[in-house]
Amino acid sequence: MTPTGRAVAFLAAAAASALWLPPEISAGLLALVAVLLVGDAWTVRRGPVVARDLPREVVRGAPARFTVTAQTPAGTTVWVRQPQTADVRIEPAEAEGGLVSTVVATRRGRHELGPVVTLSTGPLRLARWSHSHGGLAEIDSHADLPGARRLAAAVRNGTFRDPGLRRGPLGLGTDFETIRDYTPDDDIRRMNWMASERAGRPMVNQYREDTEREVWCVIDAGRLLSAPVADRTRLDVALDAVAAVAAVADVVGDRVGAVVFDSDVQRVVRPRRASAAGLVRLLDDLQPTMVDSDYEAAFGRIANAKRSLVVVFTDILDAAAAEPLLEAVPVLVRRHAVVVAGVIDPDLVASARREPATSRDHHVASVANDLLRERDQVRGRLIGAGAVVVDVAVDRLPSACVAAYLQLKAAARV
Repeated sequence: MTPTGRAVAFLAAAAASALWLPPEISAGLLALVAVLLVGDAWTVRRGPVVARDLPREVVRGAPARFTVTAQTPAGTTVWVRQPQTADVRIEPAEAEGGLVSTVVATRRGRHELGPVVTLSTGPLRLARWSHSHGGLAEIDSHADLPGARRLAAAVRNGTFRDPGLRRGPLGLGTDFETIRDYTPDDDIRRMNWMASERAGRPMVNQYREDTEREVWCVIDAGRLLSAPVADRTRLDVALDAVAAVAAVADVVGDRVGAVVFDSDVQRVVRPRRASAAGLVRLLDDLQPTMVDSDYEAAFGRIANAKRSLVVVFTDILDAAAAEPLLEAVPVLVRRHAVVVAGVIDPDLVASARREPATSRDHHVASVANDLLRERDQVRGRLIGAGAVVVDVAVDRLPSACVAAYLQLKAAARV
């Protein structure tokens, strides 16, 4: 319990009244203020009844609704505050009467929020009492699985479109088998209009489904993926794309696994069917390390596996940094369909395009253009080695990886 400024002022005035009032009157005033202070404190000693509604799971970087309600005795006021952490932001974090806020986890993994703190003020505004409510609350932050599922639903419904995809998803992962009569349960997109016209009745194409395809997501967790881009690291962006590829693999019936590596192979998750959610959660705690990555060791883990689609999530910084990747890629392309996926640095592009105003600006633009030119050269060498390269803006990486995946399936390369 702490007295308010009003209580301190009343006590000071009652004490000062002894200078011009009889001692018994001054003492009486002081006693009255003290009684009122104690009574006010007694009113708020128990604290309000607090209920906290915190989402158990959130998407990293995406705001989610967070509320705290407080039931207070009549006449009292209460300020509610939810302490934040370095990795969990709450806006607003405190307010009078309760909180209607958003919570944003800036890092993947499991986080803990401390108890809600309330500060109650009595009806006379003489006393305040601070209370702590509840214990630690846990919140799990994942890669963007909801966004991945939306992409997968678009693929399933035939509405997925990406500028890099020139043909629709019909027949993805399938081989043509025969033509048969139409039934009410058939997808209208499988209609064979020429055969229908010749037969005089609706006919559809029958496809033989591919059921033994595997997709490997090879994730570089070294220093190149630690670099920030927008409000996240490149590893965060890569894991959002991993979620998208895995969700689409679930839809088209493929199995998906992962290899995580930096200077050594850290994790190997064997391909499984319908495993997107499980894979995303297994990678929630993955953070980049400040070491150079060993592509040869990572690629060696799957070089002799059955033919698969291998999506390598890394970054093409410059020719020197990409040399180990260029040397290791031939190990994969001899047996597998390979996609090398990364994001373009928006700051680098902006520096190259900005109109220089000073000599420093000229120097920065020259360096940025040199790096972009080296990046183009590395991209060309990867394509020449037989890999498909996805090098796009941050927000397009998931859909661009899905488009490359679907194109390779449509071309029967996987």
